[in-house]
Amino acid sequence: MAKIVKETVHAKGIDIGIYPTHFENEFISLTDIVKYRNEAVPRFVIQNWMWNHNIIEFLGVWEELHNPDFNRVQFEAVKNEAGLNRFVMTPTKWIVQMNVISIVSKAGRYGGTYAHSDIAMSFAT
Repeated sequence: MAKIVKETVHAKGIDIGIYPTHFENEFISLTDIVKYRNEAVPRFVIQNWMWNHNIIEFLGVWEELHNPDFNRVQFEAVKNEAGLNRFVMTPTKWIVQMNVISIVSKAGRYGGTYAHSDIAMSFAT
């Protein structure tokens, strides 16, 4: 098994982690991006972002285009709930329920939420 190495990019005074995988794809740390504005609780910022109906649709379209194992049936149920007050979505819940490849959640030394560069650029905007 290949050794996982975290690389970093320094932007505006903050280090943003990059997790290379599958050789051609790079996963960028959403956690590090959030820390630029809200160092205390980055996970809540990511969860709030994933609450948005438009973001859920975007993530679903990305998965449908790139992931043949994406759980489309479960996605339809989640898409219908997205944006409602009772709706809660976390990166781990998204990964497990939808069988996604666009987001990775890691614990430990290089822990945090990482997303494919397409997703991370949308998040950063």
